[in-house]
Amino acid sequence: MAFEGLADRLQNTIQKIRGKGKVSESDVKEMMREVRLALLEADVNFKVVKDFVKKVSERAVGQEVMKSLTPGQQVIKVVKEELTNLMGGEQSQIAVSKRPPTIIMMVGLQGAGKTTTTGKLANLLRKKYNRNPLLVAADIYRPAAIKQLETLGKQLNMPVFSLGDQVSPIEIAKQAIEKAKEDHNDYVLIDTAGRLHIDGELMEELKEIKKLSNPDEIFLVVDAMTGQDAVNVANSFNEQLGITGVVLTKLDGDTRGGAALSIRSVTEKPIKFVGMGEKLDALEPFHPERMASRILGMGDMLSLIEKAQANVDEEKAKELEQKLRTMSFTFDDFLDQLGQVRKMGPLDELLKMMPGANKIKGMGNLQIDEKQISHVEAIIQSMTKKEKINPEMINASRKKRIAKGSGTSVQEVNRLLKQFEEMKKMMKQMTGMQQKGKKKGFKFPFM
Repeated sequence: MAFEGLADRLQNTIQKIRGKGKVSESDVKEMMREVRLALLEADVNFKVVKDFVKKVSERAVGQEVMKSLTPGQQVIKVVKEELTNLMGGEQSQIAVSKRPPTIIMMVGLQGAGKTTTTGKLANLLRKKYNRNPLLVAADIYRPAAIKQLETLGKQLNMPVFSLGDQVSPIEIAKQAIEKAKEDHNDYVLIDTAGRLHIDGELMEELKEIKKLSNPDEIFLVVDAMTGQDAVNVANSFNEQLGITGVVLTKLDGDTRGGAALSIRSVTEKPIKFVGMGEKLDALEPFHPERMASRILGMGDMLSLIEKAQANVDEEKAKELEQKLRTMSFTFDDFLDQLGQVRKMGPLDELLKMMPGANKIKGMGNLQIDEKQISHVEAIIQSMTKKEKINPEMINASRKKRIAKGSGTSVQEVNRLLKQFEEMKKMMKQMTGMQQKGKKKGFKFPFM
């Protein structure tokens, strides 16, 4: 995950000041020296770091902190607020044209993941905003770019407009907009050509498409892994084309996060979306406050709850709660739960959204083996209907049959049976606690 090194450094630094009953100016100075180093190491633009440190220092030695009853906590609050401001303050919404279709130009250098991001954005528009987008193949120079977009369209079951690679991109854009009006598509996503570096010819063509299509948004797609280069590219595109927002790809990779923290300040244009993986649903709206929370180890429960709400069937959740209470939870229910949780994304990423997860020993190196989960599913699927309802009936010969049918070992079958029993006991305790806690307003997430 991006920001890992930065997050560790900042969390260690703020931990030292967290519980202090008194915070002196020299405490703040020492802390800001650490913060400055951490940001520079994360490849954040030097001027951005300088401004950030100045703002935090001024507020941290001001009246609101020094006269507070919990100065240590106040300093952390200041750091979080300024980190949020640095990344844009509030989430920046996508434009909606008063006269559909809303036109979005996707621009960027070759290799940043522009075509895939166009597909991901179309998918998000349909799933989250209930829109009906048209994808436009206007990159006639890169071999296989048109084919790639058409393949994405097929995967998503979405229309792709293409006139091949012998028609000018300006003409393609013009005809695509007409087609979208005829077919009542409410968004048009134009996948434009990229180059390996910024050149005059590329910019001229993009300016022509902009002039003709009069887009509501011009999204620059940049690779977060390229650090400061991403910021320079964003600056150059913005100066020449006037972008309206940035989509950062590969933020789930081994990136130091400097681009995400610098782009907004340097270009004064918001980060609109972030790519968090390879899959076509791995594009998320960018929330500055939630990202600041994650960097400072405060978790990101809102995103976790949103993921749960999008993927967990509410009726099934109520049914499950009833079953847990009456201890009638079976292996079929367990299988169903596994499927719903897997839809939410990689489990290690989900766990990192929990507040305080960074403090759990070994959490940073946690690698959840998805293969192991597939084994569990295979074992359950190899049980008979009766065995799933009454695991107590699974004797030695049945265990052998289940192990053979699932391609696992008897030891793995034993381990799962034991874990299932323990989990049922724990769930019973949790639902009991929840019943008591209801009077006090206590509630488990997702229950």
